Amino acid sequence: MLDIKFIRQNQDLVREAARKKHVDFDVDKFLSVDERHRHVLKEFEEKRAIQNRQSKGGPKSDADLVGLKKLKDEIKLLADEVRVLESELADLMLLAPQVPDPSVPEGKSDEDNVQIRSWGKLPKFGFAPKSNDDIVQSLDLVDYERGAKVSGFRGYFLKNEAAQLSFSLWQFTLDRLVKKGFVPMMAPAIARGANFNGTGWLPQGKDEIYKVGDDEYLVGTAEVSVMGYHAGEIFKEEDLPKKYIAFSPCYRSEAGSYGKDTKGILRVHEFFKLEQVVLCRNDHDESVRWHEEITNNAEEIVQELGLPYRVVVNCAGDLGLGQVKKYDLETWVPSQNRYRETHSSSYFHDFQTRRLNIRYRAKDGQIKYAHSLNNTALATPRILINLLENYQTKKGTVEVPKALRKYMGGMKEMGKKMFK
Repeated sequence: MLDIKFIRQNQDLVREAARKKHVDFDVDKFLSVDERHRHVLKEFEEKRAIQNRQSKGGPKSDADLVGLKKLKDEIKLLADEVRVLESELADLMLLAPQVPDPSVPEGKSDEDNVQIRSWGKLPKFGFAPKSNDDIVQSLDLVDYERGAKVSGFRGYFLKNEAAQLSFSLWQFTLDRLVKKGFVPMMAPAIARGANFNGTGWLPQGKDEIYKVGDDEYLVGTAEVSVMGYHAGEIFKEEDLPKKYIAFSPCYRSEAGSYGKDTKGILRVHEFFKLEQVVLCRNDHDESVRWHEEITNNAEEIVQELGLPYRVVVNCAGDLGLGQVKKYDLETWVPSQNRYRETHSSSYFHDFQTRRLNIRYRAKDGQIKYAHSLNNTALATPRILINLLENYQTKKGTVEVPKALRKYMGGMKEMGKKMFK
């Protein structure tokens, strides 16, 4: 959420943000409602002050009583209008987009994202490489048929070494982030609506979210739960930054992906993530520094796994409502001869913390909203696609990356019928 004073004082900047992000936010309508609200609120407070003065004192004449009754009715009408305008203003505030950083490129979709660096050599196979879907079928790593029977469309069971590999990846990633001072968490997969509004998932992403109760939803990332963890709190400045590495099941309806990646484990309704979440001081330079650091953390993980990747800066049209800037880390998929997104890294300034009322007391005594950031440290089963394809062998097996072997009980190769 933007500061309402910021919108009033930077109307053209907010209009430009809406244009760049392709967000339907009518700044003129917002300002009109805001102006009307302030006018009615002022009139309400003035008449209530008059009522308080006139109600004091001794006995009242009939004319005084009639006047007080009329004033009371007017105050009630004004109070009702104030409530209506406050509600309308609050709804409009939730639609106001965060202003993207000047370094964010123009564009409408992920096709307009701009590569800023790459790492690793693309694999060269001396044989016809298989797709990940062929690999999981031949090695009995995923059961789609029974997954669909149990969970419906995009349902799946990970089996055998694929299940073991997932557990290994989670522990591998967790170990590295804990060593960097991140607090490990297992975050709730069910959260109340206020947490989705607070992080910006609602109302913009409502079509992506599963509702499971009167005011309960399934999270699409542990970011939602972890940000809610500190809602309404005030820290001391010396308590910042807060750094978490949070694991949770995640759920997304994939409503906007009809017809896309319908086969395989790339785009599924249920998956698992380890998410970096950081709360830091209200300072742009510090947000930028942490943005680079959490992105680097994710890059180090992919580098240790030996997977070629590139980093792109997301264009304005590919940013969420609250994001100031975002990087996507895209990892190489040989069968598609392209990079596909496996990680994302974003910072929000005080967009989320203002909604969730997460603040800190600065050293000078001033109360400020913290800044927030988040990053995908690892998402499964998506990363399995890259591992299986890049590490496949001519024999039809899959090598286990050296970084994971100790987590896999010393296993060097998948596909030797270890499980029956």
